[in-house]
Parts: sequence; C-alpha cells; structure tokens
Amino acid sequence: MTALPDFRASRWAPLAALLTTSVLLTACGSGGTGSGSGSSRPQSGGTLTFAVGSDAGCVDPQQVGSNESIYSVRQTVDSLTDQDPETGKVVPWLAKSWDINADATEFTFHLRSGVTFSDGSELTAQVVKDNFDAVPKLGALGALAQGYLSSVKSTAAVDPLTVKVTFKEPNAQFLQATSTHTLGIESSASVKKTPQQKCSDGVVGSGPFVLKQYVQNQSITLAKRTGYAWGSSLWSKKGEAYLDKLVFKVVPEAGVRAGSLQSGQVDAISSVGKANEAALKGGRVTLLRRANPGVVFGLGINNSRPVLKDAKVRQAILAAIDRKQIADTVFPTGTKPATSVLAHTTPDYTDLSTDLAFDAAKATSLLDEAGWRAGGDGVRVKDGKKLSLAISWFPNAGTNQPALELVQQQLKGVGIDVTLKQGQVSQFATTLQGGDFDLVWGNVTRSDPDILRSSFSTRLANFYRLPASSLDTALSGQAATTDAAKRGQLVDDAQKLIVRNAYNVPVVELQTQLGVSQKVHGLAFDSGSRIQLHDTWIG
Repeated sequence: MTALPDFRASRWAPLAALLTTSVLLTACGSGGTGSGSGSSRPQSGGTLTFAVGSDAGCVDPQQVGSNESIYSVRQTVDSLTDQDPETGKVVPWLAKSWDINADATEFTFHLRSGVTFSDGSELTAQVVKDNFDAVPKLGALGALAQGYLSSVKSTAAVDPLTVKVTFKEPNAQFLQATSTHTLGIESSASVKKTPQQKCSDGVVGSGPFVLKQYVQNQSITLAKRTGYAWGSSLWSKKGEAYLDKLVFKVVPEAGVRAGSLQSGQVDAISSVGKANEAALKGGRVTLLRRANPGVVFGLGINNSRPVLKDAKVRQAILAAIDRKQIADTVFPTGTKPATSVLAHTTPDYTDLSTDLAFDAAKATSLLDEAGWRAGGDGVRVKDGKKLSLAISWFPNAGTNQPALELVQQQLKGVGIDVTLKQGQVSQFATTLQGGDFDLVWGNVTRSDPDILRSSFSTRLANFYRLPASSLDTALSGQAATTDAAKRGQLVDDAQKLIVRNAYNVPVVELQTQLGVSQKVHGLAFDSGSRIQLHDTWIG
C-alpha cells in the first residue's frame, strides 16, 4: 500500500490520525478479493455480469446514494483522493499531493498532468472548480455534497493544475470527502447539464470505465476506457482495467439473483439474502462481507410530527425494538445489532448498547407517562386518537421489508400501530425533502463521523426536522477542530444526544454481502464498502 502522502506540514498530523479507522472485512471462501480457482495470473478481457437488486433511476455519481447503483456509476468517475479501507488513510488519485493550512480552512490540491475525460477534454483546476461550484446546487438531489461543501467560501484555479478550496470556517472532514464518489470529478460539459439530464443520460468522467447504455430498472452497461493511465495509488494494476465490459442487471428477487449466480448466468450478485447463504456456500461461490461505516440502518424520525415531538414516544419506540432478533432473523450471517447511531467501523464510534437495549417494559412505561392508554384493540389511544404511525421505505435492499415487518410486530407489542408505506427507490430524496413521512427506513454510508452533521444538523438540510439544540454545537464543533482528541469527544457527545433524545432509532448495522463466482479475481471493497472493479479480472 502507498504510504500517507506528505501533508507539507507536520502540524497536520492530527487530522491524518483522525482519519484512521479499523474495518471489518471477512470472506467465506478463498479470500476477501474474490479470488478462486482457475488461472493464477491476471488476464485482460472478458465481461463481468453483476446482478443488483434495484436501480436508483439515476446514473450520475454525484446524485446517487443507493449502494446498488453506486456499484456501477462509481466506475465512471475518479476522485481527487482515495481512502485505504484497511487503515483509513487518504492517499493520492487525481491529486498527486495537497497542502492544508493550520486551521483547515484552505485545501490546495496539486493535480496529475495528462488526465483526460472520455470526451477527450483535459482535467484542469478549472474543471475541478466547475464541479465544486455546481455540486452544492443539486440541493436535495445531492444531499451528501451539501455537508461535504458546506461553508465553502470559494474554489479557485491557482494555475492549470492547482486548485484551492477555501472555507468560511474550519472543515476537517473535507479531505476524506474528496475520496467519495459524491465528489467524483465530471467533465465541464457534464457539469453544465441539468441534474435530470445527468441522471438519465449519464456523465462524462475520467474513470476506468465509460457508460455505454442505461435502461432504467433493467441494466447499466459500461465499457473499458482505452488509454486510462491515472488510477488510484491503492490499485495494484497500472493503466487500463483488465475487463472489457461490465453489465449490471437489475434483478429484484434475491432468490433469482442467487440462482443466476449458481447457474453461471451472472458472475456476481449484490445483497445476498440469509436464506440463500447455505446454497451459495455449497457451490463455486465466494461470499464477501464488510460492515458499512456511517449511520446504521434505522428509523429516521420526522421530529416535527405532533406525536413524535414528544421525546417519551420516540424513546418508547427506541426501547421497544429487539435489534438482535431482527439482525439474527433477517440479515446475513455476521450482521451486528446497532450499538450506536454510527456503525462500529466508523472513526470515533461510541458504544451505546446500554441505551439501545430492548426493554418492552420501559417502552410501555414511557407511553403511559406520555398519556397513551391501552385501547380495546391493543392500540394505544390519547384524546380519542390512536397511536398510529407509518414507516416509509424503499425496495433498495431485500432485507428492508422483512426487517420492517418485525419492527411492525415489535411496536404492536407495546400498543403502537404501524403501517408500512412502500415507495420507489427514486423517490427517496424527494420524500425526505418534502417531509411527508412519520418514520423513514434507511442508512447513510460514509467512513467519517461527519456523516452525523450531514444527517442531523439543523443548519444543513435537516430532513428529520430536528429542533435547534446543543446537538448543533457538537456537530459543528467536530467539523471545525483539527485536534483529534477534541473531535472524538464532540462526536461522542453527538452520538449520545441523538440516541438518548431518540432523534433517530438505530436498528442494525448494514453489512454488505456479495456473492462472487470463484472465477472472478480482485473484486475489492473500498472504504465505504462499495466496490472497485479496475483490478478485477476473470480467469
């Protein structure tokens, strides 16, 4: 692995330290990179066919938030930096080096020369500026980017290959943000398109693969970028990718995906269901697993709803959920119940398992205190109104519905009537933006604790309609400090405030589990538990 690049100032070491995290990476089979039987020497050529469970309805990396779609679109764009999934270190990619000032308000990136986009245009500082100026304007369509670039003051092209990003206030999380697909660099021509055009037509990137065809809810086809020569410093292969072609087929049924892999119709599948694990282990298949860092799967609460403004009601929901039962019953082997709002693989995670312990008696007591009395049909009532809530959810993972059906049963046990309201994957962002929901099921993956600010700060999108509170102070503070210990304490404070006030109901950590044919080699997870396919080959 490449060492952490020179930060041009030893005083910047504290930020490097806080970007370090441990990760969980295990595999059932012959290895964590999909290696198996067959040729032991990498071979160029061939097509990798990958079955995914859903389609976000968009092929713009800057707008896509669903893992199932990120797998494909990530291959079309490069980022300024990359993040080592084993150490958390940020390393060179399109930027060969960078300078950061003492208070983390100025980030200067020195770009590689000779990088081109698939339309032949060159990567310059002006192109990066165009991207960073445009991304925040996506609004709710690019919700993560709002957090990454919040408080940006200016982006300037210092010279053709040097770009400086200046913030109004310290922004310690920004270096890691530049490694994400959300800030993947697109050509200036793509930047000028409307968000809708980029979603339907795709973008021009500098990545190792190029979008050839997109048929919504059916397939995404990519082809190798000829002449590619500027890959991440983490990649083992230099130059072009091994594979000639990538085909991502949308196959919603987990059992059908598993059967397609067993029969050889596809080479890899996403979201391996618990019910299919045993059958796949018996075949020529490797199961790859990695816990996703970031905000765990759980219930995002619309804190402005009259019923949910009451902290006792929110806390009752928190106590009524048996996380271990849900993890063990529905999710793949090895999935952990949530022990905080952050997954344990996230830097500065705090174990709050005591606060998240299943306690139906406590939930019942809290609802009594809030004035909700048991009704004749088992549903609690207050002032003639039943305690009825709807959970909005989207079919971007096969575990969503069965997990929520268990949540529904568990909440019914304490007198809360829950209906499950299914929407289309493409409606997720607009549902959050519009605020027409009681509870919404989801997670957000990012290998940096600043994901809490993106998700819960009232000074940003505030999708969950939280009231302004001391939580905002903690979230802003952790983003501003370059002192690793101080940042860790502020992140700890934020997790406790979110969990103990039940602003969000954590349920399970998302564990990505892929099924990969043993003829596929070098298929690896990145730091966000998505996949990198430049080094992947078939043989």
